[in-house]
Amino acid sequence: MKPTGLLIGVVLLAVLGAGVWYSNKKEAAAGDKKGTDTAAKILTIPDDQFQEIQIKKLTGESETLVRENGKWKLTQPTALSADQDAVAAMVTSLGALNADRVVEDNAQDLKQYGLADPTLDVKVKRKDGKTDEVLIGDDLPTGSGAYAMKPGDPKVYAIASFTKSGLDKRPDDLRDKKLLTFDQDKLTRVDLAAKGQPVEFGKDAQNEWQIVKPRPARADSSAVNGLVDKLRDAKMDLTSTKDAAKGFATGTKVGVATLTDASGTQTLEIRKDKDKIYYAKSSAVDGYYVVAADLGDVLDKGFDDFRNKKVFDFGFSDPSKVEVKGAVYTKSGDKWTANGKTMDNGSVQNLIDKLRDLAATKFVEKGGGEPVFDATVTSNNGKRVEKVTIRKQGAQYFAQRDTEPSIYELDAKAVDDLQQAAADVKEGAPAAPAAPAKK
Repeated sequence: MKPTGLLIGVVLLAVLGAGVWYSNKKEAAAGDKKGTDTAAKILTIPDDQFQEIQIKKLTGESETLVRENGKWKLTQPTALSADQDAVAAMVTSLGALNADRVVEDNAQDLKQYGLADPTLDVKVKRKDGKTDEVLIGDDLPTGSGAYAMKPGDPKVYAIASFTKSGLDKRPDDLRDKKLLTFDQDKLTRVDLAAKGQPVEFGKDAQNEWQIVKPRPARADSSAVNGLVDKLRDAKMDLTSTKDAAKGFATGTKVGVATLTDASGTQTLEIRKDKDKIYYAKSSAVDGYYVVAADLGDVLDKGFDDFRNKKVFDFGFSDPSKVEVKGAVYTKSGDKWTANGKTMDNGSVQNLIDKLRDLAATKFVEKGGGEPVFDATVTSNNGKRVEKVTIRKQGAQYFAQRDTEPSIYELDAKAVDDLQQAAADVKEGAPAAPAAPAKK
């Protein structure tokens, strides 16, 4: 080979080599340089070792979360109760933080990854005194993740986008947004001042809700529990731009709920403005807040809204004895009997179903007329005995339980169906004769 040709070849090879070097450099800077394809662990922290989480941001903002007695609280920038579920998600992410891949094994230029001045600096202080730290930088050019590394480790990793977004939280994202902190299992009394007279609910000996004021009455447990559930889950809407303090001050009162548990009493007042935006003030949390409209709706109720409209309480508890119009049906095992005769189970069950479904169309102050139907149902292993008398006045039917003054106005067709079910109860079919023994 001629010297000139050799020289040209060397030059071309050098140019090609420089091009390859530059290309690799550019790909690394763009996040496309191939590192280790397999996933790698960045942090491994047992859940019970988490004591404190510090998050510092490039913007200068920072949050500190501290675990005390098993509960997380926000200590910086403001001392607040923390949203336990939100912090639990963060603990899960940091406890087993894995990389999608290793971008560079020995990174020298961290600036190209946004790690010289990281977007997020997350530190975890353990109960054993150790500290774990991860830095998170720029997003990948593809937008599918972000760069991350541990201080002192030259490796640069690619992590999932949701991992970065799960750690990049504002104080409002991390604070507890619940307006009340009562213990539902230890709740003993609920007072509601909304429509009409204030209503007070208390627990009976069976731990069931009953109406105590304005006068004793059976409560619709599902309605009271629905109210309690809504109050337990009541949260402030921190995304609203409305001036909640002004809105509350000028709003119309919807209702005030007062709840008492073993630790004391908490109060929540709801108001709404002319645009039907609802505002709340709680004794458990400082400030005024916009809340969901359905919270206002559940408080905007009165005495009759919480009364039990069912005439009988036995529900789906199987009765053991039913007395109707002088007839007495007793259950033994899986059979119903009357006067020593076995009754048709289906017809007795139909009568029980009609008694179970009997409900008031409304409550009235007076209800007269002649008695047309008496029924006594024994259930709950003989512990519950309910006697009801139904009267007819004109075309109207009224029911009254033996143990309370409330008068239930009934649907006429429901009473007709009940009387027909009572008339349809019949004896069971005789048992088939035993087959003769084979000789």
